[in-house]
Amino acid sequence: MPPWLQEQLMKLQQSQQNLQAIMQQKQQIEMENIETEKSIEELKKAQDTDMVYKHAGSILVKSTKKELLEELEEKKELTKTRSTVLEKQEARLKETLKEQEEKITQMMKSGTSPEENTSKGEPTSDNPRK
Repeated sequence: MPPWLQEQLMKLQQSQQNLQAIMQQKQQIEMENIETEKSIEELKKAQDTDMVYKHAGSILVKSTKKELLEELEEKKELTKTRSTVLEKQEARLKETLKEQEEKITQMMKSGTSPEENTSKGEPTSDNPRK
């Protein structure tokens, strides 16, 4: 296998690994969001005078319903923002993967390296030697 093709395949594998990591992060954030939603629901059922506690490391600390609701709503907003960022990263990576796959397919069909494709008028956007 030519070195230029190996290089392109390595880039493709790296992009696939990045995509997998982002999808795992997205799944983790979804789980956090579900947990936060359940906590908010349960907390709303409590009376304003009920004693409520929150986790602080490995201990429980007494708090107020109002404080906890504010913290949970803030956490919910944060996870929403993180989720949006990850969705954008995922979309960009999927597009990059598609482009890389097309480039590799084209290179394999023609049997030429990116440098040879450039001399034929085909652009190579990620060639650092150009």
